[in-house]
Amino acid sequence: MNKKILLIAVLLALVLAFFLFDLHHWLSLEKLRAWQEEFEQWRRASPILVGLLFLLFYILVVGLSLPGAAIMTLAAGALFGFWWGILIVSFASSIGATLAFLVSRFLLRDWVQNRFARRLRTVNSGMERDGAFYLFALRLVPVFPFFLINILMGLTRIKTWTFYWVSQLGMLPATVVYVNAGTQLGKVKSVGGILSPGLLLSFVLLGLFPLLAKWGLTWIKRYRASRR
Repeated sequence: MNKKILLIAVLLALVLAFFLFDLHHWLSLEKLRAWQEEFEQWRRASPILVGLLFLLFYILVVGLSLPGAAIMTLAAGALFGFWWGILIVSFASSIGATLAFLVSRFLLRDWVQNRFARRLRTVNSGMERDGAFYLFALRLVPVFPFFLINILMGLTRIKTWTFYWVSQLGMLPATVVYVNAGTQLGKVKSVGGILSPGLLLSFVLLGLFPLLAKWGLTWIKRYRASRR
């Protein structure tokens, strides 16, 4: 059997299983709050096992470009705390994104490059010259959907290792903000807790982060232009 057909069959089976077993219904704030105490008991009983299972499930969700990565990032903060949440999400999101990147490259790149060679010539030259910074900008300012960046980058000639480390570095600030928000959501025990300073600050950071990132990238571009 053709390797591409086999891979497509495996991916479709995993996606169908995800929805047939209603796993997408678990990726919500309501479910997170409802099962938080029970999950805490599992984590205390087997912290390494639960952490690894969460890591693998996160990689699966991102690698298959399934919905729920943002909720899982909040959940990591609520369930594992700030530092462990950042560590788990940072590596899981980067590994999952790289898997989606490799799948896109294996299944689609040759066909796209051959079909649209002339149109992609400028894109390829730009990626070879400034690909790392361009990817870093896309990761830092979430203008495009997370999964779409993984797929589109797989169609270019950027190196896999470059894609991985730039993605991990570029996604780290947003990971910190979301995990921190998750730790605050995990502390809400009553309606009054919704107005706690920590939670309000987390939501302010969520709103301001894209603007601050965009301002920082503009400054970097001007600095690079002046150096040239």
